[in-house]
Amino acid sequence: MDTFKSHLKKKQKLLQNIKRIVIKIGSACLAQNSLALNLDAMLALAQQISTLREKGLEIVLISSGAILAGMEKLHLTSRPQTIPQQQAIAAIGQCALMKAYEKCFAQYDCTVGQILLTNDDICNRRRYINARNTLTTLLRYKVIPIVNENDTVVTKEIKFGDNDRLSGLVASLINADLLIILSHVDGLYSENPTKNAHAQLIPFVDDITHDILNLADKSTSFMGTGGMQTKILAAREAAKAGIASWLVNGKFPNILTSLFSSSDTHRGTFFFPEKDKLCSRKAWIGYALRPKGKLIVDEGARHMLIEKKKSLLSSGIVQVEGDFGIGDLVRCIGQDEREFARGLVNYNREELQIIKGKKSTEIKKLLGYKYYDEIIHRDDLVIL
Repeated sequence: MDTFKSHLKKKQKLLQNIKRIVIKIGSACLAQNSLALNLDAMLALAQQISTLREKGLEIVLISSGAILAGMEKLHLTSRPQTIPQQQAIAAIGQCALMKAYEKCFAQYDCTVGQILLTNDDICNRRRYINARNTLTTLLRYKVIPIVNENDTVVTKEIKFGDNDRLSGLVASLINADLLIILSHVDGLYSENPTKNAHAQLIPFVDDITHDILNLADKSTSFMGTGGMQTKILAAREAAKAGIASWLVNGKFPNILTSLFSSSDTHRGTFFFPEKDKLCSRKAWIGYALRPKGKLIVDEGARHMLIEKKKSLLSSGIVQVEGDFGIGDLVRCIGQDEREFARGLVNYNREELQIIKGKKSTEIKKLLGYKYYDEIIHRDDLVIL
């Protein structure tokens, strides 16, 4: 059996067990002439999601479009540039966006609910769990949650950056089986297809390596905030949590229902999940939190963390960078300058500057106290 057929069989087997799906749709798929919501596209989306629900699937929709809808309300012809302008227009547009969704889904007897999130909601463990409980409760009520970033209140520090990242986090949050990213392109290509007519669509990705990330074009569309790279990063986060991802062209007619048709098996790029999935807490540590510093470690420490599954000790730390406190997330960097792990630290930056390179038995003498032998316990560490 050739590689393509083998991958196809593997994908079909995965799709047979799908129960819960996160669907992310970008502004480019909702825009009409880049200046208004395309109500026909939204109605078609509602019809397809309704069909999938009739098959017993649970759906969470991640939708951009608040600023687009706000621009339409105010008759603007260009995207606002300042944060206050964007937040004000998002406040106007979010109401219009949800009103349009409610009207479209009502035609198929579907009830929708609005969830607005910031990065703070994901970084705080208690709020993270509360968000998960709300979403799963809505699904039990047979409601379609429509999730968007809370653009009206976010600052640079608490912003996700784009809904691609948000979709990967939500998929992990609710233990989804599949993340579908609806884009304005057909999938991941070997090269930028707008620059090279001979670029080849990549139908399957087993492992999202640095080479795969380098294929992603960082350019953005007029309405969107993310490019191809943010979509691949979202797929990588989902894969780490044991979730498959499917990147497809959202403008293709009946795209969602066609994905689950036995006659349409070659569309888009399918990213397989990793076999050794992270538990919910480790996925939260590795991909939901934002690092506040970094620790450069020697080769011996790197080997013990990766190969021996040990905790990080002070003796293996070469350099400390950033401004972080106890319990914050830091990046672990090898001497080849590549990040290989992330974890929650048991000491703050000032303390680590004193005890780096020293044995655990010396910590109390150097600081006058000792919290733990481990700088990062293996239970609080995620190998990337």
